[in-house]
Amino acid sequence: MPEQEQQGRGVREVKSAARTVELLDVLAARGDRPARLQELADELAVPRSSMYALLQTLIARGWVRTDVTGSLYGIGIHALLTGTSYLDTDPHVRTARPYLDEASEALGETIHLGRLDGFDVAYLATRESHEYLRTISRVGRRLPAHVGALGKALLAERPAEYLPPGPYDRATENSHSTRESLAADLERIRARGHSVDREEGVPGIVGFGFALRYAAPAHDAISCSVPVARLTPEHEERIVAVMREIRTKIETAALRGTSGTANWR
Repeated sequence: MPEQEQQGRGVREVKSAARTVELLDVLAARGDRPARLQELADELAVPRSSMYALLQTLIARGWVRTDVTGSLYGIGIHALLTGTSYLDTDPHVRTARPYLDEASEALGETIHLGRLDGFDVAYLATRESHEYLRTISRVGRRLPAHVGALGKALLAERPAEYLPPGPYDRATENSHSTRESLAADLERIRARGHSVDREEGVPGIVGFGFALRYAAPAHDAISCSVPVARLTPEHEERIVAVMREIRTKIETAALRGTSGTANWR
């Protein structure tokens, strides 16, 4: 069998499907910056005519939207509907939700649930504090794993060779920019049992992350984010105690509820 046919457990990649997914990824990554036809054709290295036909196909099915002039393109509403379905049907997200509420009520701070995706973390659920404005925490947002408590808690569950060589982009002046610096922090996280992000992702915000070990290695984590101005040693101690308890509750409930559910990769 030719090498290209051995991808995906012996199934050759379908180029048209791969191109469609790549296009949707590009549009999603642009956020509120719509793209023009030529920009998309150039970025994906496909002929302009082929890109136009693909866009029209996806517009007709709601995966891509266009403006009134037909010259600008963005992600469509079906991406939202599919994402919502993912969250509604994921057993671990369903299991965690009431415990996120419990942590939010106990601490009065913002609580997150995130999942590792390569070297990024995707936010799956958030319970916002009413004490400060939302910063980076909306559901569906992706952030580099090395700049936040969620990501560092999950990276610490993996061997050192999982880390890319670097250098890494910084979100703040406190972010890790080298593999060596991040690896040293991950060792401290393993010894401590949870991660701490002291203004590494967002200025003025400290995060505490806890890997959920119902899978090995863990792919989900929870975190608590607190404004620096409100973080005292006593409050930090309580946050860690409450979040450890919440982690145990989620892990226990997840393991108890896995019978009869799909074991997603």
